[in-house]
Amino acid sequence: MNKKSKDEDIDDSLKIIAKTSVFIFVTVLFSKVLFYFYRIVIARNFGPAVYGTFSLASIVFLFAVSISSFGFFEGLLRFIPFYRGTKKINNIRYIFRFSVLILTLSSIFFSLILFFSSEFISINLFHEPNLIIFLKILSIAMPFYMIGSVFLCLIRGFEKIKVHSFISEFFQTLIKLVSLLLLIFFGVKANSVALSYLIGILTVFFVAYLYCRYKLPEIFKSYILKEKIKKQIKSKFFLYSIPLIFSNILFDLFAYTDSSVIGFFKGSSDVGIYNAAFPIASLMVFVPSLFLQILFPMVIREFSEKKIEVMRELSKQIQKWILIINLPFFSLMFLFSGAFINILFGEQYMAAEQALKILSVGFLFCSMTQISENLILVIGKSKISLIDIIILSVFNFVLNILLIPKYGINGAAFSTTISYILLNIILFFQVKYYINIVPIRRKMIRILISVAIPSIILLYVRQFFSINLISIILLGSFFILLYILLILVTKSLDRNDFEILRIFKRKITRT
Repeated sequence: MNKKSKDEDIDDSLKIIAKTSVFIFVTVLFSKVLFYFYRIVIARNFGPAVYGTFSLASIVFLFAVSISSFGFFEGLLRFIPFYRGTKKINNIRYIFRFSVLILTLSSIFFSLILFFSSEFISINLFHEPNLIIFLKILSIAMPFYMIGSVFLCLIRGFEKIKVHSFISEFFQTLIKLVSLLLLIFFGVKANSVALSYLIGILTVFFVAYLYCRYKLPEIFKSYILKEKIKKQIKSKFFLYSIPLIFSNILFDLFAYTDSSVIGFFKGSSDVGIYNAAFPIASLMVFVPSLFLQILFPMVIREFSEKKIEVMRELSKQIQKWILIINLPFFSLMFLFSGAFINILFGEQYMAAEQALKILSVGFLFCSMTQISENLILVIGKSKISLIDIIILSVFNFVLNILLIPKYGINGAAFSTTISYILLNIILFFQVKYYINIVPIRRKMIRILISVAIPSIILLYVRQFFSINLISIILLGSFFILLYILLILVTKSLDRNDFEILRIFKRKITRT
């Protein structure tokens, strides 16, 4: 591949990402606002205890989903774009029907287990009787969640990214929020939380099915494949997906170890307080998830054509954008952590202020791991991904056991942060070793300087202000303007960045 064609591939790919990401950004942004409003409604109407119980129920439910999904979702997201690129529609039809059959059976089986073991889990593991009804309601949702996710994988695999983003992000959250408000209005009380969650899942299932049925009708047609081909497809699919069964389980264990261990040692109220800080900090994963919805299927196509140089340049460019967007948000979150919690959740959650500071560091590193983690999966190294998460989960669990009894939620936050830093280091060397990609540009140092200067100024200036919503808006605006100015002065942007900005401008002015 000559240099000209490589540059054209990169330019075309970046333009596609830019054009699609405007819609996705707006959709996901509004969904995040609704999501946090949903959590705030729960937290403010029912208090830390019920909010903590809901958090525990979500953890158990998603853990059960990870076990029963067999890693099929990730497998579908890899193999559907791959087979589309090779024009093998029969392979897609077969793998789709096979996945629906297996996941229907497994989801029903595990939903029954969750339903009948809800009392044991609630009383013996979390010492929380109110958790029982939450788990029973959510167990009903499991088959719908699983098959709905298959339809969503189809939509994303066919690169209907806007539709996927709208249904899975915005629409689902909107339904949950509206259902919750209506149930509270009609006096359903604490059970309204679990019921709204169930209603959201049921609605997404039906909408995703109807879209696939009428917009992707070719998937539902009969397939013509020899038995030998079927066995080959299943073999490749299982070899990739099976390690991800354990990866998903362990990743969920890692993600929810904090809340689970806090619940075991401290109780549901502490879980609720910690889960005021955790979702705020996890907002930094929003930016990489925005780009990866488009980037992942695109990079799979480039990999199938052995265009490693294009993969390298795309990865570096997206990583740079993630850093540019997340660094100022990290600084504001770190400097005004108490104000963020107070404004969003109220004074009764202010004990999570220090935990939010610590978690903000962890999730900054987490946002920087997303590109490398997806590159490992693109090249089919799902076993390596499994090894990574085993190391991370064990390390995180040990730290939580050691630190939470003494330091409470701050110990949990520290454990998560150190674990994400470790993961970042591991993935950096793995991606360098397997495909010789280092998703870092030298100009990232200039970006760090550009955010450091206004952060130092803000740290000094804030002592002269009474910290409230208005002062945060004013100080934050000053911070962002100075940051943008320094980005331009330090010449942190390149030709690709300016081209993408022009595309964003055209898309925004048209809407």
